[in-house]
Amino acid sequence: MLTLNINGEDKQLDVTDDMPILWALRDVAHLTGTKFGCGMAQCGACTVHLDGQPIRSCVTPVALAVGKRITTIEQIGADPVGQAVQSAWQEIDVVQCGYCQSGQIMAATALLSSNKSPTDADIDAAMNGNICRCGTYPRIRAAIHQAARKLA
Repeated sequence: MLTLNINGEDKQLDVTDDMPILWALRDVAHLTGTKFGCGMAQCGACTVHLDGQPIRSCVTPVALAVGKRITTIEQIGADPVGQAVQSAWQEIDVVQCGYCQSGQIMAATALLSSNKSPTDADIDAAMNGNICRCGTYPRIRAAIHQAARKLA
C-alpha cells in the first residue's frame, strides 16, 4: 500500500513500487483522463505533473511519486494557468481526434507556469515529444500564445 498525493488529495493505493504512475492513475485511482499512447515515453499522451514538472507517467514508477504531488488533467483546470490553457484550447478549436490532448495541455501548462511569454522556439522545445497524429501543431502553438496573452 502506497500513499500518493493525487490532485491535492492523499490516496492509499494497493500497488507495487514499480507500477507505472499511468496504470496506478487509470486502473486503481480510476482517473482516465491521462492516456496510454506508446508505453515508451516517446509520445507524451501520458503526461502528468510531478511537483509541477511534466513527466511521462507510462515509464515513471509510483515509488518515485511518494511524497510528491501528482497533478492530472482532471485537476489542471483548478490552476489559473491550466484554466487559461484549457480555455485557449477551446477557443482555437485545437482538438481533432483529441486522444493526445490531455498530454498536450499538461505540457503547455507546465511551459506557461515557468515562462509567461514563450517564443515559438520555446513552445517547440517544451512541446517536443508530444505527438499529435492529427497534426494540430499550428493550433496548439496558437492556443499556447493565446493563453500566454490571457495570463499577461
